[in-house]
Amino acid sequence: MHRRSLWKVVAASAVAGLVPSGPANASPPNQRRAPANHFIQARDGTNLFYRDWGAGPPLLFVAPWALNSDWWEYQMAALSDHSLRCVAYDRRGHGRSEEPGRGYDFDTLADDLAEVIEQLDLRNLILVGHSMGCAEVVRYLSRQPEGRVAGAVLVATITPFIVKTADNPTGIDESVLENGRLALAKDRPGQIAKAAAGFFGVPPNVVSPELTDWWIRMMLDGCSLKVMLELHRVFTKTDFRAELRRIDVPVLLIHGDRDISAPIDFTSRRTAPLIPRCDLHVYENAAHGLPITHMDRLSADLLAFAEKLHSRR
Repeated sequence: MHRRSLWKVVAASAVAGLVPSGPANASPPNQRRAPANHFIQARDGTNLFYRDWGAGPPLLFVAPWALNSDWWEYQMAALSDHSLRCVAYDRRGHGRSEEPGRGYDFDTLADDLAEVIEQLDLRNLILVGHSMGCAEVVRYLSRQPEGRVAGAVLVATITPFIVKTADNPTGIDESVLENGRLALAKDRPGQIAKAAAGFFGVPPNVVSPELTDWWIRMMLDGCSLKVMLELHRVFTKTDFRAELRRIDVPVLLIHGDRDISAPIDFTSRRTAPLIPRCDLHVYENAAHGLPITHMDRLSADLLAFAEKLHSRR
């Protein structure tokens, strides 16, 4: 399979799509809730929508490029029934969160993630990212946060580095990435719909037309072309190699061996050696859309990882 064709979907899939504390009289850790309107205010005033299900040790889910917290509803529903608190939020410019004209860079996105964690007072936390969401998790962890995080799960990560440079000769030519953005800018609905089969790996995986349409509509209705293009430029050009080496919590990498959106040989297999404490689980015949195509297996692996970490404490 040619590398150029593998990354051609980069402009329309999840790889195409590659803070203040609460009041003094707070409830016990991991039980406190932010105001009932289910919005958290970022440092620049942007309102971020979040959902919060269940009670117990928390997991915080970060969605892929162009998708929002709805993407995680199957894992959140399953795990919140196993005495875990499941939190997810809509990234700025996505879903029900506000779309400011700024902040589409990883420092700001990591600040937003920090605000969610701090305002909800999440501790002994497991961060779960998918695709571009993994990069936000990596940027947050590389800043040496103050002991709130117990571990992280990176699902179909886009790290460590996508674009071709002198010291990354096997990366993707910038011209290929720019052509993908140009195609998206000319026919966003068509490009996203075209990417669906590859994103989910159909065949051999089976995804209903209704689920496929849900995925397409989530991107078209919940993320503007402007936001998609800005984030695509950022995440395809950001080098996470040094940051991955600074992560000091256990990390579980999960990746499909038929992922054409973020091919495993260029992402997880190169990311794993850079993280000091890391395990890689490979899903056979799986593509990029693991939370849907392999929802039960993914939920089971997340539950096992949470139980393993919490048994050590």
